[in-house]
Amino acid sequence: MRLKSALWVAAYLRRCQVEGAFGVVRRRGAEDAGAVFVRIYRLDGTSDLYGPAPQSALDTSRGADRSFTASFVQQPAPDAAVEAYLAREVKFDPDVWIVEVEQPEGRNYLDIVG
Repeated sequence: MRLKSALWVAAYLRRCQVEGAFGVVRRRGAEDAGAVFVRIYRLDGTSDLYGPAPQSALDTSRGADRSFTASFVQQPAPDAAVEAYLAREVKFDPDVWIVEVEQPEGRNYLDIVG
C-alpha cells in the first residue's frame, strides 16, 4: 500500500525541520497520488531538483514506497532552469506537489524519509 502524497510531504517537512532546515509546500497537488518534486535551494542562485524515480528504479529492499532521482544531470542547476523545468511539469501534470527546502550545503534528507 502506497503512502498518500499529503502524508509523505508532511513527514518529509517534519524531518527537514528536525534537521534544522526550513521547508515549505510551494504547490499542493493531489492528496492521494500526486507526484512529488523536491527542490533544494542552495541560496546562491542554484538549486538541486529531485523528482519521482522511474518504477524500474524503486528500491524495495529499504521498504520505501517512494524513490527520487536527480532531475538534472549536473546539479546544482541555475534557479531559472529549475523554474522552467517545474513549469513544464505543472503544465504536463497539474496534480504535482512542489516542496522547497533551504539548504546551502545541498543536503536533501530524502535518504531519511521512507
